[in-house]
Amino acid sequence: MSFSAMPKVELHLHLEGGAPPAFVRGMAKEKSIDISGIFNEDGSYAYRDFWHFLEVYEAATSVLTSPEDFARLTTAVLEKSAAHGVVYCETFLSPDFCGGRDVGAWREYLAAIKEAADKAEAQNGITLRGIVTPIRHFGPEKAKETALCAAETAGDWVVGFGIAGDEKAGEPGDFAYAFDMAREAGLDLTAHAGEWRGPESITNALNDLRVSRIGHGVRSIEDPALVDRLAEEKVVLEVCPGSNVFLGVYPSLAAHPIERLREAGVIVTVSTDDPPFFHTTMTREYNDLAETFGWDDDAFRALARASLDAAFCDADTKARVAKRLETS
Repeated sequence: MSFSAMPKVELHLHLEGGAPPAFVRGMAKEKSIDISGIFNEDGSYAYRDFWHFLEVYEAATSVLTSPEDFARLTTAVLEKSAAHGVVYCETFLSPDFCGGRDVGAWREYLAAIKEAADKAEAQNGITLRGIVTPIRHFGPEKAKETALCAAETAGDWVVGFGIAGDEKAGEPGDFAYAFDMAREAGLDLTAHAGEWRGPESITNALNDLRVSRIGHGVRSIEDPALVDRLAEEKVVLEVCPGSNVFLGVYPSLAAHPIERLREAGVIVTVSTDDPPFFHTTMTREYNDLAETFGWDDDAFRALARASLDAAFCDADTKARVAKRLETS
């Protein structure tokens, strides 16, 4: 079996970050919005570093201005994911980009996204669930508004709450109120940490936000005691190797700590983060891990099962997806 056909589970995907450049250019043309400056001559996204990437990301997202736009985006992203064998995916959704954090408008966006996701599941066998995500550099007060959107729509489809954006903006504890709101609404919790700041960022997210998963978390390798804690407490890392290498967190995949973390007993999963921005796919992630670390089919099957175990969806959904994994 080729890695492209192997059933996969992805837990760390930003919906807007999955937008193919051609899709964004087409939307911009329809609306006569000039964002030509965010593309290279070959049509790919153009940016200098992570912080410029955030600016380009927000510029690309600016062409998405209605629930229908997000429905079309969802269709385009899930079509790409399904083509690479993804059978279950959790995506980060930001009410900041979907109705300006207004609960009523957010419901309309969410309904359109869910309808498109249901069609994709029927047509391509890929299940999508949402993790509502404030943007860290927008600040704690806006995060509270986002948490209210999450709490008001928590359920079978909105299953989690997280935080993304500039990790160097503020501290995890600044967002504790928003996370408490989400927790009280029954949502599972994750947080981006340990990508652009060191292991203390992860420790603070665990202590102050009480999350069960960490987005990235790779710099935990710099603190052996933290690695032991992650393994002992079964904290799941949503690792995005291609993203980390492309953005220069590590100079190469060989230097990436995913294998050392796995050997230390930490639960690692593999995702693409913002795939067209980082020129990756789940197939490429699998191919590169196999080539660099010698992971075989059994390792990837175990990875998919561990990822599904760590998913925030309900038991019935997990049982349905588990049957798809058995075809590998």
